[in-house]
Amino acid sequence: MFKNYIRRKLESSVKKYFKKHPEVKLVVVAGSVGKTSTKVAIATVLAEKYRIRMHDGNHNTHLSAPLAILGIDYPDKVSSLSEWSRVFRAAKMRIKQPTDVDVIIQELGTDTIGEIPHFGKYLKPDIGVVTAVSPEHMEFFQNIDNVAREELAAANFSKLALINRDDIDGKYAELITNPNLDTYGTSKDSEYHLIINGFDVEAGYNGSFFAPDTTKPIQVQIKMLGEHNLRPAIAAGAVAVKLGLSESEIIAGLTKVHAVAGRMNVLRGVQGTILIDDTYNSSPLAVKCALQTLYDLSVPQRIAVLGSMNELGESSAAEHTTVGQLCDPDKLDWVVTVGDDASTYLAEAAKQNGCNVKVCKNALEAGAFVHGNLINGAAILFKGSQGGVYLEEATKFVLHATEEESQLVRQSAKWMQTKKDFFAS
Repeated sequence: MFKNYIRRKLESSVKKYFKKHPEVKLVVVAGSVGKTSTKVAIATVLAEKYRIRMHDGNHNTHLSAPLAILGIDYPDKVSSLSEWSRVFRAAKMRIKQPTDVDVIIQELGTDTIGEIPHFGKYLKPDIGVVTAVSPEHMEFFQNIDNVAREELAAANFSKLALINRDDIDGKYAELITNPNLDTYGTSKDSEYHLIINGFDVEAGYNGSFFAPDTTKPIQVQIKMLGEHNLRPAIAAGAVAVKLGLSESEIIAGLTKVHAVAGRMNVLRGVQGTILIDDTYNSSPLAVKCALQTLYDLSVPQRIAVLGSMNELGESSAAEHTTVGQLCDPDKLDWVVTVGDDASTYLAEAAKQNGCNVKVCKNALEAGAFVHGNLINGAAILFKGSQGGVYLEEATKFVLHATEEESQLVRQSAKWMQTKKDFFAS
């Protein structure tokens, strides 16, 4: 009851804020994967012209999202009435004061059916971006069609929808009722797309950004790794065009787009190795794309360290088996697994494919194994989830310098204590 009261008060404050400040634009980002990277890319590009509000963390639930939109800190004690009273006073001041932003970029998350549609009861975004439809929280959603209905709801309650054509099956077009729809991606079939002209591990991609609103393609440089990692930047370019940025502002903004910690972030490793830090989370679509990126690198050795994909419910065994079947013995020197399902289903499928497989009891053992089996100039992909996996700790074994550990995810004192307790057990 108390939580519902707080939620209603926060939602009411957000509605009052946008009524008082109609000049402030709202961009929301939903989707099974890639939300944070897309949110950050959009904020980076739009900052070339506008004052931006974007929460750095994953404040995307029905209590945290309104606070992120309003720019108010989440209370330390969520059960404290006095703490929430402070929040509501701050919300009133935010509504009354002259606005301090031009555009708010907000991520919308969901764990179960109905959470994304609920945002539409109090939000009317100027632009709604949907990044992907792929398996997530399947213990609640049960099937991919339910995931599609959930995530695409954000497109329907937005004034304008931008949909990732590459990672959303075309059959779900029937679920979109919003006539103001554009698509983006690396496919030429998308209205907003990028043609890759060249790639370098250090410099990233250079290419031609095509938009129906411009008279000619815009030549851009994007320092990312992996074609799938270009899609957040393309989404950012599309939003920038929609919100009136000039060609020079778009070029400057896309040049500044970078990988978010734990999401295909390239780090320096020992012995001149390339580390692909994709340890924040893992899902079938994301690991498939990450493996393809690893395969595309021209290096003397490739190692894939793959953790269990959490939150897949009854589909977990099949999804892990599918990933194991994607492990190519001609392109991988080692497949290293961590976590029960990865070490059972993924490992077995990779072995049957002909791969060299090492099953490790935890991330620490995996990191030590990789360190002991490297050759100079290798590329190592670390792809995992948080609960029970924590592959960022494996990454530390092969980092070039300990000071670069600050670029890894989950390094706060609270997280480090959680992991210390986990590994001790």
